Amino acid sequence: MRYVRARLNPVAERGAQRRDEAREFFAAVDGDEVVEISAAPWAPHERGARHPLSSVTLLPPVMPGTFYAAGFNYKAHNRHHAALGYDPVKVGPRPEVGYRAQSALVGHGADIVKPTGVEGRFETEAEVVAVIGRTLRRATRDEAKAAVFGWTIGNDVSAREWQQADRTFYRAKNADTFKPMGPWIETDADPLAATTTVRRNGAVDATFATGDMIFDPYDFLVEMTKYITVHPGDVLWMGADGNTPMAVGDVIDIEISGIGTLTNRVVGEAADDHDERTMR
Repeated sequence: MRYVRARLNPVAERGAQRRDEAREFFAAVDGDEVVEISAAPWAPHERGARHPLSSVTLLPPVMPGTFYAAGFNYKAHNRHHAALGYDPVKVGPRPEVGYRAQSALVGHGADIVKPTGVEGRFETEAEVVAVIGRTLRRATRDEAKAAVFGWTIGNDVSAREWQQADRTFYRAKNADTFKPMGPWIETDADPLAATTTVRRNGAVDATFATGDMIFDPYDFLVEMTKYITVHPGDVLWMGADGNTPMAVGDVIDIEISGIGTLTNRVVGEAADDHDERTMR
């Protein structure tokens, strides 16, 4: 089953804008339609109004309470890193998770805005994302598996010169629009048996076995919940095999078999956007 978080697109009704155009809701995908549901999909809910899929904007399928992110979780990623002249990252004997900013999340079809001032390597990394559906603390592996409600796709955008220059990843990985996620939550996928494909302007740039991880999602959840309570709606991004360079004007498609395709376009930051953000 597929679930989305959506907003109705503006439509003209008798010369005016429809009043409910800004309303956001969870919905189940039924063919070329979405069916509103009364609560988050992992919670008890009822079905409501139906809308054509073409009439809604897909938002990030969940706005997580906590946004967890694995780093350097594929051996090939370290090889790519070393080939660029960087020191290898030592991977420890247990999974260690990091965090990202919810404010960086955007949905399928949204623009990735390259900020003014970004120079050098500007890249995307394709990640499978676990969406948590149950509260977990001190989980066994079986409990961790049962707690994953479904799967979605993440586009981990990075500004590498900022990453090297700053003590933290506050802007290199968490700037506005740097974390597209979607298009939906798929409950029936098996990402450990899937293939990830990255396309840049329609041409395949990278493909890898999604499950070829150093630590799988359940390894992370078992280790994390020794110390942290994980809640329904939290997300865990699982890291990437390598990097794809991006430039303004590019369209990036990330496809994970059994889940779907996340598509986003890269645009430059407009001068008025910069001025507006500066004044806030």
